[in-house]
Amino acid sequence: MTGISETRGGAADPLRTRLAAAGAAVLTVGAGLGLRAVAAGDVAKYGGDALYTVLLLTLVVALAPRVSPLTAAGSALAVSWAVEFLQLGSVPADLSRRSALARLVLGSTFNAPDLLWYAVGAAVGGLVHTALRAGRAGGDPGTG
Repeated sequence: MTGISETRGGAADPLRTRLAAAGAAVLTVGAGLGLRAVAAGDVAKYGGDALYTVLLLTLVVALAPRVSPLTAAGSALAVSWAVEFLQLGSVPADLSRRSALARLVLGSTFNAPDLLWYAVGAAVGGLVHTALRAGRAGGDPGTG
C-alpha cells in the first residue's frame, strides 16, 4: 500500500500535491488577512511581504507539483523581487489607484527592505516544502 501522497512508483501524486498547495495558498491568504487584523506597522507590513512570497511559492507548486523546493522558492523570490523593482516605475502606482486587486498584487511604491522580507518568505516556504517532501518520502508506507 502506498502513502497518502505517493503512487505505486514512489513518486509524489501530482493531483494530491496540487490540492495540498491550493490548500496552503488559502491558508497563506488567511494568515495574511489575520496578520493585518491583529498587527500593525512593520510587523503587519513585513510579515505580509514574507507571506506574499510564501503564497507565490504555493502557486508555483500548484502549477508544477514536481518542482523542487529550491526551484519553487527561487521562482517565488524572483517574481516577488520583479514586482518590487517594477514599482520603481509608475505603472504599479497607476494601476493601484484604479484597482484594489492591483494594489494587493503589485503594490505601489518601491521599498528596499521588502526585498529582504521576500527572501525570508522564500526561505521559510522552501524549508516547509522540503520538510513536507521529506515527511512524505519517509512516512509509514502502511498509512494512507
